[in-house]
Amino acid sequence: MNRPALRKYVNPQYLSDLPEGPCYDAGHLVTVNAGWRTRKPVLDSEACTGCYICYMNCPEGVIFKSDGKVDIDYDFCKGCGICGNGCPKDAIVMIREGEA
Repeated sequence: MNRPALRKYVNPQYLSDLPEGPCYDAGHLVTVNAGWRTRKPVLDSEACTGCYICYMNCPEGVIFKSDGKVDIDYDFCKGCGICGNGCPKDAIVMIREGEA
C-alpha cells in the first residue's frame, strides 16, 4: 500500500498542461492535516503483536511498518478510528486531539 506523500502543487500555465484524466495519482496531497481531526489513534507498542490488521484496514494508508513495528503518520491521519476498531489486541486507542 502506498503511503500519502506531500507534493508540491504547480498551477498549470498552459491549456496543454491540464491533465486529460484524473489530476493526480492516488496519495497526492498538497497540505498536511488541516486541523479538523478531533480524535487521533495512539499505539501501545507493547500490546501490539505486529499482526498488521490496522495497516490493512486503514483507508488513508497512514499506518506503516517501521523496523517490524507499526507506526502512524499523523500528518495525513483523518482520525476515523478504523485502525483501533479492527485491532484484536486493543493496542490502538483513540484519544481527543491535543491530549497527551
